[in-house]
Amino acid sequence: MQPSIAQILKMSPSSDPVVVNGWVRTKRTSKNVAFIAVNDGSTILNIQAVADLEGGAITEAMLTDVTTGAAVRITGNLVPSQGSGQAVELKAQKIEVLGAADPEKYPLQPKKHSLEFLREIAHLRFRTNTFGAMFRIRHAMAFAIHKFFNDRGFFYVHTPIITGSDCEGAGAMFRVTTLDPKNPPLNEDGSVDFSKDFFGKSTNLTVSGQLEGELAAMSLGRIYTFGPTFRAENSNTSRHAAEFWMIEPEVAFADLTDNMDLAEEFLKYLVRYALDNCKDDLEFFDKRLAEEEKTKKQEERSEMGLLQKLHFMLENKFERVTYTEAFEILKNSTPNKKKKFQYPVDTWGIDLQSEHERYLVEKHFKKPTILTDYPKEIKAFYMRLNDDGKTVRAMDVLAPGIGEIIGGSQREERYDMLKKKIEEFKIPEESMWWYLETRKYGTAVHSGFGLGFDRFLMFVTGMGNIRDTAPFPRTTGSAEF
Repeated sequence: MQPSIAQILKMSPSSDPVVVNGWVRTKRTSKNVAFIAVNDGSTILNIQAVADLEGGAITEAMLTDVTTGAAVRITGNLVPSQGSGQAVELKAQKIEVLGAADPEKYPLQPKKHSLEFLREIAHLRFRTNTFGAMFRIRHAMAFAIHKFFNDRGFFYVHTPIITGSDCEGAGAMFRVTTLDPKNPPLNEDGSVDFSKDFFGKSTNLTVSGQLEGELAAMSLGRIYTFGPTFRAENSNTSRHAAEFWMIEPEVAFADLTDNMDLAEEFLKYLVRYALDNCKDDLEFFDKRLAEEEKTKKQEERSEMGLLQKLHFMLENKFERVTYTEAFEILKNSTPNKKKKFQYPVDTWGIDLQSEHERYLVEKHFKKPTILTDYPKEIKAFYMRLNDDGKTVRAMDVLAPGIGEIIGGSQREERYDMLKKKIEEFKIPEESMWWYLETRKYGTAVHSGFGLGFDRFLMFVTGMGNIRDTAPFPRTTGSAEF
C-alpha cells in the first residue's frame, strides 16, 4: 500500500517520487502556479501539491476537473514547504482525476456548514474537518478501551442484542418480531400470542448487556462488554439516541470501592490516550469549541476550554461523596437559595439533574466527583441494598461540562434480597429465573458500571449533540442512510 498523507507529512524532502491519493479540499491559482490542498482522511492536516503551469508537464486545462471534492492521484517529489503549517509540500509532476465532483452540485464547499445541514448529508460529512476528526477520535477511543481491559486481564464477552428481559425495568424497548402486524395470533383475552413468534416469546433489542455480563463474570472473573444497545425513548434532546454503544465491565469479588477505583483509572487512561494519540484533532476541537463559546451569553459560557477540561480530568483525584452529603451541599448552595437552579433541591430522594452534578464538579469540589449510596427508589433493582434499608450501593461518576458520565453499582448478590427487589419492581420472576439462579450457586460480591461511548465522545471532543458522535445516528423520526 502507498503511504497515507499522515505518513508522507512526516517524511523528509527527497527527489524520490511520492504518490498522494486523496480528495481535493481547495484549489487556487496564482501567477501560473496551482496550489491544491489534498486530504485522505488519515489526518486533519492537508498536504499541499504545487503545480507549475508554465513550461511544465501540467497545464491549466488539465486541472479543469480538479475541484473541491474530486478524487485525485498526484505524483511528485517532496520539497521544503514555502508556507507555514507543514514541513514539506508536494512538487507535482503528474495529476490524475480519479473521480470528478461537479462543482455546481457538490454539497460540501470550502465554507462553514451547520451541523444540522451536515446531518442531512451524513454520507458525505466524513469529508469535513469536524467529522474526520470525530471519527478518528472515535476509532482511537474504541481501540484504547479494548487495550485498557486486555492489558488488565479482562475478557471481552459478546452479550446478546436480542433479549427477553428488560435490564433497567424502563419498558422503553424496541420489539423484535416476525408476526404479521396486520393479523397477529391472539390469545383468548385478545392479547398477542407471542408463543407463535420466532423465539416463542416476546423479545426486544437490548438496553444493556449487564445482566448477561454478570453471568460471565461469575466464571471468568473479569469481563467487559462493548456493543450496541437500544432504547425506544421518544426524546429529542441533544444527549439521547435510540441506538448507542455501551462499555460495561463486570468484576467478581469487587465491592463498590474497587468499582470506583476501576472507573477512575479507566477514564484517566482514555483521556491520556486521547491526548497522546489525537493531538491534532483535539487541538482542532479545542479551537472549534472556543469559537462556539464566543457566540454564547456570558453566563452560559464554559469556564474551561476542551483541553483544559481533559487535563482537569487527568490531573485531579476524583472526589468521593455520598448522595446525602451532596444533597445537603446543593440544598444549602447559593444557586439553590437564590432559585437559580431550574430544578430546586428541596426534598431528599430527588433525582439529581445535570445542573446539580455540574455545580458539584465545577463550582463546589472543583474536581471530578463520584456520588455513592443513592436512594433505592431512584435506582435499578439489581443494586445492593445498604444496611440502612434506604440507600443502595450505587455510584455515578460526574465530569465537567456534562455531569454523569459513568453509572454503576455493587450488585445485589443475596438471593432473598434480590428476589424481594424483583417483586417490588414488578418484574415477572419467570423472566429472571436464570439471573436469580446465579445467586443460588456460588454467589459472590461483584460490581460493574456502564459508560455510554457516544456520550463519552461528546465529553472528549466538546461536541454538543450526540447525533454528531455516531457515523449514522438513530434518533426519533430519523433512520436515514
